[in-house]
Amino acid sequence: MTTIDLGTPRLSSIAAADPSRPDTPALVDTFGRVATDLRISLTDRCNLRCTYCMPAEGLDWMPSSDLLSDDELLRLIHVAVSRLGIRELRFTGGEPLLRRGLEDLIGACALMEPRPEISLTTNGIGLDRRAAALARAGLDRLNVSLDTLKPDRFKTITRRDRLPDVLAGLAAAKTAGLAPVKVNSVLMRGVNADEAVDMLSFAVKNGYELRFIEQMPLDAQHGWERAEMVTAQEILASLRTAFTLEPDSRNRGAAPAELWIVDGGPRRVGVIGAVTRPFCDQCDRTRLTADGQVRSCLFATTETDLRALLRGGADDGEIADAWRNAMWAKAAGHGINAPDFLQPSRPMSAIGG
Repeated sequence: MTTIDLGTPRLSSIAAADPSRPDTPALVDTFGRVATDLRISLTDRCNLRCTYCMPAEGLDWMPSSDLLSDDELLRLIHVAVSRLGIRELRFTGGEPLLRRGLEDLIGACALMEPRPEISLTTNGIGLDRRAAALARAGLDRLNVSLDTLKPDRFKTITRRDRLPDVLAGLAAAKTAGLAPVKVNSVLMRGVNADEAVDMLSFAVKNGYELRFIEQMPLDAQHGWERAEMVTAQEILASLRTAFTLEPDSRNRGAAPAELWIVDGGPRRVGVIGAVTRPFCDQCDRTRLTADGQVRSCLFATTETDLRALLRGGADDGEIADAWRNAMWAKAAGHGINAPDFLQPSRPMSAIGG
């Protein structure tokens, strides 16, 4: 098995089996967490150039020969579902709508036993034309990234003039029954931080479920500054100038968002304080990059190469065991708040959200 060093100090080696790992089919780690949610990056390509994600000129995309084929991808997903206890699949990117045959991939996953819940995170461009087909294929729900309602700001943040396309995609997803349609929004100081109330008003009016996400150090430029991040506490304070928020009494479980009831309900808003309110102790995720690498965390400093096993003739049992070894070595947390934290060399667009 090949372990790829991403250019930062390793938390631990994941190349060899640890004899202390329990004899269980599940993806367990040394802190008692069990991964049941698989995040799958389908491509590192994107049709936007968001300032907090990548430079204006874009990035050098992965060579097509490095990407998993549909057959390879489906085989790994089948191993995860049938052998490792994965119950939820989320397709991400880059921009997953750029992956050819996405509907066919979703349809194949929907036929797996036990049938996993299938979701998608997208920037919404082109979604208006495909939402109905995605729902028919078996997609259960989706999240659409949207950071502003102002056309000029949208163009500044994404470097593309495509706000009408995203809004049309949201409406089409709602019509297709992909409920609840969730909106992911990142607020940045001096850029769009003044839109918290407007974003929630828009979501409430249209029946969408809004998620504010603290900006994380995952940009390709490695230019993240903590001072520019709008914190969860600040977001909630802004919202409370116009709304009454009460904590959602339902068990949060491993969900990343703290949920709040808006003006007595039924609408809710979520705040994901990944930096200032980390939820690592409840994390239930494992990640697969578009080139077949397993990551135990967004901020992991090692990857385990399942593509090499696939192409080297490994059977499903060997692949499953390598995946278990990778997750057994998962660190306690992302380490963002540690003084020696180093940002992963891979940006979010290459890791998958």
